[in-house]
Amino acid sequence: MPRSFQMICLLMFSSIVFSLTPAYSQAEAPAVVTFSLDFPTSQPEHYSIRVPSDGAARYQSSGRLSADSDETNSRDNDNDNNSFDLDFTVAAGTRQKIFQLAAKAGYFQKDVDSHHKNLAFTGKKTLGYKDARRSGESTYNYSTNPAVQDLTSLMQSLSSTLEFGHRLQYDHHYQKLALDEELKRMEELALTNQLIEVTAIQPILDQIIADQSVINVTRARAQRLLDRADIR
Repeated sequence: MPRSFQMICLLMFSSIVFSLTPAYSQAEAPAVVTFSLDFPTSQPEHYSIRVPSDGAARYQSSGRLSADSDETNSRDNDNDNNSFDLDFTVAAGTRQKIFQLAAKAGYFQKDVDSHHKNLAFTGKKTLGYKDARRSGESTYNYSTNPAVQDLTSLMQSLSSTLEFGHRLQYDHHYQKLALDEELKRMEELALTNQLIEVTAIQPILDQIIADQSVINVTRARAQRLLDRADIR
């Protein structure tokens, strides 16, 4: 058999094997930015946010529903489960900002804490980054790094929005009269751009708008929030 023919056969066989290789072995896993905060005197006492570059994010928190409530994040305490978990999609613009800030902060491969003395404790915060080539993680109370400050503020605003959605779910199920005050607070924060990714809590806002047993003023507030977020 001519050598050239053997080479052609070998190349064809290699092409077939390569085409049958699962796609996940050829593609890199998405890059991920993570943020967590532990602050025993706040609500929630703990939360974490995981934002992959593909946008399929996850939020988890635990603690009381409000400062003046003994209720935990789960009404069923018999199951010893007081956590709130939410899978949601981060919009492309917010996602791009998160990863740009992570890059500016050096992917948290160095200590970002200011180590300034006599600073008030505002919670133990941890930022992390991981992709196929690099990883980093840094824990801090306060950072003088502008990118870290901006990213911390963004993540805290995101948590605030998601926790509003969590409380709205609870109130809609157990105490509908409390919905208006919660939505009023949301409108005030929205006016100062302190709420982001309202699309993540659209399902509960839609439920409130559609519920004829909820007073019209409250339903109108929920509608305005969606309109302001350009969801409609």
